[in-house]
Amino acid sequence: MYLLGYDIGSSSIKASLIEAEKGTTVASSFYPKTEMAMIAVKPGWAEQHPEEWWKNLKQVTQEVMQMAGIPAAEIKGIGISYQMHGLVLVDKNKKVLRPSIIWCDSRAVPYGEKAFEDIGGEKCLSHLLNSPGNFTAAKLMWVKENEPDIFRQIYKIMLPGDYIAMRLTERICTTASGLSEGIFWDFANNSLATFLLDYFGFPSDIIPDIVPTFSVQGELTRQAAEDLGLAAGIPVAYRAGDQPNNAFSLNVLNPGEIAATAGTSGVVYGVSQDVKYDPFSRVNTFAHVNHKTGQNRLGVLLCINGTGILNSWIRRNTGLTHIGYNDMNQMASGVAPGSDGVLVLPFGNGAERMLRNKDIGCHLGNLNFNRHNQSHILRAAQEGIVFAFNYGIDIMKGIGISTSVIRAGKANMFLSPIFTSTLASLTGATIELYNTDGSVGAARGAGVGTGLYKSFNDAFVGLNKLEIIQPDEKLQPALKEAYQNWTKYLQSLV
Repeated sequence: MYLLGYDIGSSSIKASLIEAEKGTTVASSFYPKTEMAMIAVKPGWAEQHPEEWWKNLKQVTQEVMQMAGIPAAEIKGIGISYQMHGLVLVDKNKKVLRPSIIWCDSRAVPYGEKAFEDIGGEKCLSHLLNSPGNFTAAKLMWVKENEPDIFRQIYKIMLPGDYIAMRLTERICTTASGLSEGIFWDFANNSLATFLLDYFGFPSDIIPDIVPTFSVQGELTRQAAEDLGLAAGIPVAYRAGDQPNNAFSLNVLNPGEIAATAGTSGVVYGVSQDVKYDPFSRVNTFAHVNHKTGQNRLGVLLCINGTGILNSWIRRNTGLTHIGYNDMNQMASGVAPGSDGVLVLPFGNGAERMLRNKDIGCHLGNLNFNRHNQSHILRAAQEGIVFAFNYGIDIMKGIGISTSVIRAGKANMFLSPIFTSTLASLTGATIELYNTDGSVGAARGAGVGTGLYKSFNDAFVGLNKLEIIQPDEKLQPALKEAYQNWTKYLQSLV
């Protein structure tokens, strides 16, 4: 028996097949092989066509099925992880009305800030655990105000994972966890946040039916099965936003446990049983995948928009396309910690929540034409990303989230020894790297949702710790000095 997991990212669509009993990955791939384009008609905008996600999902499904060489009938469940906070709009015929406004789009910030002011910070934070900020509800308000003809045609709104589930099953539904990430969930009343809908003037019937995160949420239709080369009737049994799912993939389910990622964006995600929120919404609190009435499991999320995307931008735009990321790491390793004073602020991918939704752009500082070269910039970029992580981790500490041990999949920037040693040494945290990623986590989630796994423990057979990185005391003086200079540089701009 096998389980299929999808991870719907903004750079690519990844799929993994795992053998259910052993929990081992038998095939994994992603598509497209170059990053998916983002549509940026104006500064601060970021959109993608949902149809592109579906086309790439078809391609990657065919790839993993060819790699695995198994009968489609052996797949017993499908799980979905997806880029959070996006907005997909469909009409009564389930046709997409406009490109999706995705997570790093900044246009809705004024609408969220006005809602926070008008409704009141105390009510927003005590009920929503966040400011409406730049999340899905505020993006929908932007559509209502700026594209009224489209708004009038809306039958249902969806998150990116809800859209993919609809394409698989023809059923439109969502989860409480998903609604919380869109800032549509009232934690005080454990229900849809009707007061927010009323404030924005959204009819409640545009919200899809709510289903449990782990449950049979529909079955693969005959048409979808033909498109994908799968068997009709496979249950879609799990969906979650990419960061709650990443935590799940690392078996981070209980209070005090911490997960991290560093792909296009970077995230530190801590689980709490207490209602905790930052009064300025610089870090955000959502319902975790195992949150339920009577058992608070809340995910406190630090998100940095510009992490791996900075590394890829440097590679594309500074004459390094002929080498790979390992070669870039090797170049950077020739420079001492602190990058000889070169500083990089990695905030070039839209408004940053931890900077109170300011969009300050990416900055390169202290560059000396007679001393510095590409290697200094490469190291300073990785250090700048770590400094941004540390800046946010300090905010998390302020609301009681400790980060003494951080779990992550051995992927993306966690493949870089410079990145991991700098992060461990500056934060003082031990980093544990595992053999998992978002699509593997989604596959495991499907096993729970179908009942194939009787407990969460059963789902993590095959999850192995690959590496442990401890803080290096020798690196700490130079890194702490560089971080202090980096912080002063940042504060001069915000």
